[in-house]
Amino acid sequence: MRTGFLAALPADRYQGVTDLSRKVSFRTGTRIFEEGQPADRFWVVGTGKVALDVHVPGRGPVLIETVGAGELLGWSWLCPPREWHLGARAVSDVQALEFDAEAVMRLCESDPALDHAVLLHVVAVVGERLRAARTRLLDLYAAPEER
Repeated sequence: MRTGFLAALPADRYQGVTDLSRKVSFRTGTRIFEEGQPADRFWVVGTGKVALDVHVPGRGPVLIETVGAGELLGWSWLCPPREWHLGARAVSDVQALEFDAEAVMRLCESDPALDHAVLLHVVAVVGERLRAARTRLLDLYAAPEER
């Protein structure tokens, strides 16, 4: 069953996009990417969980959200300067489809319907991640009497 990013693709474009992917796996504890590094790929999680975190000076990585099966891992590839805005760590063994971001962007440039579908899905993911980050950071920095 297709969910998340894969479900957002127009049915007649699905194969063309998935042809640009490869199966990968990450063992529990693996850092998948770090804030500030080049974002040249993205993943659709098949199985397992990935923790998204942000580095907070004096505190280290702070959990923002956990991504699981069917969900998009990584959106920074779409927005210049194409650097990761968060870090990611496998919190269980993960199997995923990995996509070459540049190849997907080239395909989208040549196909407006696909481009629109990808952009709508990624924008929705960005909105969800921003809400999650705001909630976590409010919890982190709330005064003790506000908790």
